Order: sequence, then structure tokens, then C-alpha cells
Amino acid sequence: MPAEQTAADGAVETRGLEPVPDGERGGRVRELVPTWVAANISVLLLTMGAGLVIFNELNIWQVLVVAVAAPVVSYGLVGLISIAGKRGGAPGMALSRAVFGQRGNLFPGALIWVARWGWETINAVSGAYAVLTVLDLLFGVKANTALIVVTLLLFVGCTFVVSGLGINALRVCSTWSTYLFGAFSVLVLGYLVFTTDWSAVLGKPAGSTAMMVAGIGTIAAGGISWVPSGPDFTRYLPRTASAKGVVGATIGGAGVVVLPMVLMGAVMAVGTPDLASAQDPVSFIGELLPTWIAAPYLLIALLGMLLINSMSMYSAGFTAQTLGIKVPRAWAVSVNAVISLVFGFLLMVVATSFFGSFISFLTLLAVAFSAWIGVFGVDMLRRTSYDGPALLDTTRTSAYWYRGGFAWQAMTAWALALVMGTLFTKVDWFTGPLAGTWIGENGLGWVAGILTSAALYAVLPRDAAPAPAEPEPADGREPAGTLSS
Repeated sequence: MPAEQTAADGAVETRGLEPVPDGERGGRVRELVPTWVAANISVLLLTMGAGLVIFNELNIWQVLVVAVAAPVVSYGLVGLISIAGKRGGAPGMALSRAVFGQRGNLFPGALIWVARWGWETINAVSGAYAVLTVLDLLFGVKANTALIVVTLLLFVGCTFVVSGLGINALRVCSTWSTYLFGAFSVLVLGYLVFTTDWSAVLGKPAGSTAMMVAGIGTIAAGGISWVPSGPDFTRYLPRTASAKGVVGATIGGAGVVVLPMVLMGAVMAVGTPDLASAQDPVSFIGELLPTWIAAPYLLIALLGMLLINSMSMYSAGFTAQTLGIKVPRAWAVSVNAVISLVFGFLLMVVATSFFGSFISFLTLLAVAFSAWIGVFGVDMLRRTSYDGPALLDTTRTSAYWYRGGFAWQAMTAWALALVMGTLFTKVDWFTGPLAGTWIGENGLGWVAGILTSAALYAVLPRDAAPAPAEPEPADGREPAGTLSS
């Protein structure tokens, strides 16, 4: 598309935090579908589906409910927050300055940036394990420390290149990986249909409702981690783009992957009862599937995990810039690349249980993001536009300076919600004092965080910033803040 190529200056996108001018907004809503398909192409969904059977003790019908509800809830939030991208034309954490203030935004921004270290580490480790499994299947090469380092370097290096190129490279890769992964997933599904002991799958007794609700939270946590990044991928959409279409494309793109992958993982769990203690979340695929399916499937899934990490680092580059790191976006991602290398090595070599560490991380990730979601979401309901120059002005002259650079209402709601969500949370490393309550037992600490921050921010008095001038709409173009289709 000519408009986006102009914005990206050809192959490498050079635009950073600055809002995209209306003349360069040539994106289409339907392009969000492969974007969010690619964001979920990960064998970890198979592992998580298996975990619903092994840990949560759910039957296949309960897993189906979880697999439908989780993407609707989590990517529904992603889609709703993504609407801010077409309104303001800027990345999510840049728009967040209008909510928290120029200085206040540094606090949730720093927390979200750190949380991304963990997400990128998990994906880097999964990608490295996929490479190691393929090497073992095809050539009998067993993993060792040196090989782990090499595979991590290759994976993170490729991630850095793709995320550095920018939005156009991500979209091209997302489209092709969607086709390839979809074709091979159908092949895997067909194999499972004919080789699975369905009497054992269908005969499994139902688990508790509490474990089913907790399972929804676990699967949804992955989607919730994308909420602050949603506007990053809609800022090239014109202001007239359908808000309903944005939400629908986001849920649809994610759901078309999450649903079958989680179900396949649950079916696979019948043959992998020892997954609970496995350090490697990928090699069980090679044990369950014939080599002629497992090897190409893992290689294509590897591309998907590469894209997930690239998308995460792409957004992390913007977040780093909002924290004051004065480098181009393409180089800002290098910080996260180095961190994921170090943490990835520790997780692969030192950690004794990948799955336990993964679930604990997802739980804390959802809580960390939930407080920001509630505040930003309520602000979206009040706001019809963003002042582009004020977003970039980090001095006292900014319309978003508020009081000393802080919007105390947003900061108060965010901080108290973060505490509230943590109180209800239980993971391997930490147990909150309220984790034994109904909310905690059902894994709903992140919901408590969203509701607390939203309710507090809605009732606290607001200091109004000077309203930015509305752009002159062309004939037939909706105002910037409309939610109509």
C-alpha cells in the first residue's frame, strides 16, 4: 500500500512515537486478521491445552468452553483498546501519556516494558526448543549447553531483524505464516482424529467449575498481554475505519488459532500424562506425531513464534522510547533482545519445570497489565481525540503535563488496582493474602485489577486538559472519536 510504504520509508519503518498523519493512513481493518493469527501461532497453546486436562482436570467439553471464552474475553479487550490507535494514530504507550501524564506514564510504562522481557523470554525459549526438537528428530542431535546458546542466538537475532524492519515486514510475514500454519494444523488435526483413543478423551469426567474459570484466565492471560500493544497495529488505519470491525477482526484472528490449538493440546494430553514435570514444552510433539508431520509442523510453528516475538519487540521499542531511551525504534528493540537472551538461557539451563514457571508468569503478567487496562479503557470512553503535539512534548508546556507531570487520578487508580490484583494472586513464587477467597481460587486477580482501576478512575474527579483541535473531516468521514461502524 503506497501510504504505508511512505510511512515506513520502504522496507524499514522509521516512524517512532509521532502520530501518523491522516494522509499516510492507508491500512485496512481486514489486515488485522493475519496480524492476530500470527500473534498466536505458538506450540505453547498446545501445551496450555494439555495443562487444562492435566492440571485443571477438565474434560474435553469444558476445554471447549475455555477455548471459546478465553479469546473472546482477552482479544475483545485488545480490540477495544486498539480503537485508540485509529483515533490518535500513535502507539499505545504514547497515547497512555494523555491518561497518566508525561511523568506518570513512566510508571505503568516501565512495568509493562519489564513484563515484556518475560514474554519475549518465554517465546525465545519455545523457539529454541522447537529447533532442538527438529534437530533431534531429523539428525539425532541431542541438546547441550553450546547448542542451546546457538539456537537462542539465532532465534533472537532473527526476531531483532524482523521487528526492526517494522510494520510492513510484520504484515507480510504474518500473512504467509498464517497460510502455512493453517495448512499444517489441518494435517495435524486429521492425524489426531484417526489415531486418538476417543473413548479415553470423551470418557474423562468433568472437573470443577472453579478450575474451568481459572483455565479461562490462564489462556486469556496471553491475549491480555497484547492489550497495550493493540493501538500499535491500528495507528495506520484511517479514522473512518469501523470500530466494530477492529474488534471483530481482532477476536476472529486470535480465535481461529486459539480454539483448535487448545483443543488439540487437550487431546494430546491423553498420551502425555508426564507433561506436568517436563522442562521442555515442545519435544512431546515429536513423540506424539510421526516425524514427517512433526518436523515441518515445528518449523512452521517456529516461524510463528518468531513473529510473536517480533511483534512484542516491535511494541517494546515504542515503550522504551516513551521511557526516554533516545534511540530510533529499530534500535530500541535491541535492549529487549539482549535481555531475552540472558533470561532465556537461565530458563533453559537452570529452571527445573518450564510449565510451572510459564503458568506463574502468565498469571503475574495478566495482573500487571490489568490495572493499566481499566484506567486506559475508561479514559477512552471519555475522550474523542488526542493532541498529537502534546503527546510528544515531554516538558511543562505539554497539555498532558497535568500536575507536575502526573495525572493523580489515573496514578491512584492504577496503583491501588495493582495492589488489589496482587492480593488475590497465587503463583509458585508468591501467594497473596486474599488468594484463598473465591476470586483468588478462580484465578480472577486480573479481573479484580481491571474492575478496581476502572471503577476508581471513573469516580475520581478529573482535571481536564486543553482540548485539541479536531481535524477537519472530509466529506462522509466520521469524527475521530466515534465508535460507529
